[in-house]
Amino acid sequence: MKNQILGTAAFLTTIILTTTVQAANSEHVKQLLATKQCQNCDLTSAGLVMADLSGANLNGANLTGANLSRANLSGADLRGANLSGASLFGVNLSEAKLGGANLTGADLRNTYLANAELTGAYLNGANFQGAVGIPSQIASPEEFYAWGVAEGQKGNQQQAISYFNQAIAIKPEYAGAFLARGVARYQILDKQGAFQDAQVAQKLFTSQNNSLGTQTAQAFIKELQTPVNDKVSAGSPSFVEFLGSLGSILLQFFPF
Repeated sequence: MKNQILGTAAFLTTIILTTTVQAANSEHVKQLLATKQCQNCDLTSAGLVMADLSGANLNGANLTGANLSRANLSGADLRGANLSGASLFGVNLSEAKLGGANLTGADLRNTYLANAELTGAYLNGANFQGAVGIPSQIASPEEFYAWGVAEGQKGNQQQAISYFNQAIAIKPEYAGAFLARGVARYQILDKQGAFQDAQVAQKLFTSQNNSLGTQTAQAFIKELQTPVNDKVSAGSPSFVEFLGSLGSILLQFFPF
C-alpha cells in the first residue's frame, strides 16, 4: 500500500512539474510577443511562425526545436541562444546578433542573413540551402558550389551565381565553380560573362590535369562560339545537348 501511495505521489509530481514547465513556456511566449524582451527565456518548441520579433532581446534564450518559420528577427539579439533543431525557414535574420548561438541542426533554408553576426556560432548540420547573404566564413567553397548547383537546377540562376561567386572568392582556383557560373550566366543570356568564365575554367582544369573538366569547358566554349543556326561539327559535343542533364555534369566537379 505504501509503495502504491509513493508511486501515485511520484506520478502526480511528474504531472505537476510538466504542467508548470508548459505554463512557464506559455508565459514566456506571451511575454516575448508582448514586449520583445525575453532574455534567458525557456521557449523550447515554441510556435512563433511569422512572428514580428524585429529587434527582440532573446539573449541566452532556449529556442530548441522552436518553429520560427518566416518570422522577422531582423536586428534581434540572439547571442548565446540555443536554436538547435529550430525551424528558421524563410526567417529574416538581417543584422541579427547570433554570436555564440547554438544552431546545430537548425533549418536555415531561404533565410535572409545580410549583415548577420555569427562569430562563434555552432553551425554543425545547419541547412543554409537557398539562404541569402551567407557570410563566406561560415561555409566551405564546396558547400557554396553545391548550393549553387541546387539553385541552378531549380532555375534560380541569379541565386546560383551568387553562391558560385562566394565559392570563387574563397577558392580562386575552383575551376568547377567558374564553369558552373558560366553555365548559369549562359542561361540568363549573359553570353560574354559565360565565355569569360568558360575560358578561365578551361585554363584551370588544364593546369589541374583534369581532362574531363577541360573537355567539358572546351565543349562549352565551342557552343558559345557557334552561331545559333549552325551545328557543332560531328564528333564534338555541344553544350546545349547536355544542358538538360546539367546537374549530373556539374556534380562531377564536386568537390575539388
